[in-house]
Amino acid sequence: MKTRPDGLDDQQLRTALREFGIDATELGYAPVGHGDHHWTAVDRDGGRWFVTLADLAHKSHCGPEPESAFAGLRRAMDTAAALRALDLVVAPVPAADGASVLRLADPRYALSVFPLVPGAAGGFGEALGPADRSLLIAALARLHTTRPPAGIPVHHPDLSARPRLEAALADLDAPWSGGPYTGRVRELLAGHAPALRRRLAELDELVARPAGPRVVTHGEPHPGNLLRTPGCVRLVDWDTVALAAPERDLWLTGATDGDLAHYAALTGHTPDPGALALHRLRWALEDVDAYLHWFRSPHTDSEDARDSWAALSGTVRELAVPAGG
Repeated sequence: MKTRPDGLDDQQLRTALREFGIDATELGYAPVGHGDHHWTAVDRDGGRWFVTLADLAHKSHCGPEPESAFAGLRRAMDTAAALRALDLVVAPVPAADGASVLRLADPRYALSVFPLVPGAAGGFGEALGPADRSLLIAALARLHTTRPPAGIPVHHPDLSARPRLEAALADLDAPWSGGPYTGRVRELLAGHAPALRRRLAELDELVARPAGPRVVTHGEPHPGNLLRTPGCVRLVDWDTVALAAPERDLWLTGATDGDLAHYAALTGHTPDPGALALHRLRWALEDVDAYLHWFRSPHTDSEDARDSWAALSGTVRELAVPAGG
């Protein structure tokens, strides 16, 4: 997020970092990513850290309410920690009590800390070249053939907050409240409601298909969550890790038929086009719900709000285009 979180100053963050054994001498806000807030920190011994603050009120993929979202986030971070032996995993460091995530005094927020790994970071929406795709496919093949850790979250392909999205589509005739973008969001959905309902029905058809194998998946292996290092790539942002179909990861790689054949040769699993379509559509609908929830909550006209509006309006218009159109 480009905007700092409300009600949290650097001193509170420094105090929380001591629970991880980090006495931060330098602390800088990092306006990167979307959804979570980030800082970089340097400790007295020169150790460098990447600090992530999750807003549990907007973490519906981990749980619908702050309490369940915290529990889901901790399961995900515990899973990432259990996978740290894989060099492709940038895993959280434990707090003094062994916890992978720390709830702050303001229970809306949860903190996790990672080593700051040198490498070239990518950006969401970036197109990977053939060499980077090959490295990513190889990394995912290793992840997908790893034994699932105990307690790993289990991914369900239906929408995590479908009732909330359907309630919004049923409430388009009444005024909405929230902030400066709420009215235009309602108008956007009203103009595309029939198409969104059709895409929900399409999702139902795809979910009803027979399920294939389930493996350890990252959930969001797009370029924005990649660190390029010589000869390999590493994956950050593990809060969506789960046991799921391999296509949950593969559709996000920009893979060509050749890349998918390479994956099949490495794993013995031939990616299923229907499962790829399912997870591509589910991602878009989950985005619509997440942005919708954000804009129906109190918000201001910030750079994050403008970026979110652009992302939401673009996604809704893409969904309005008939499949294959």
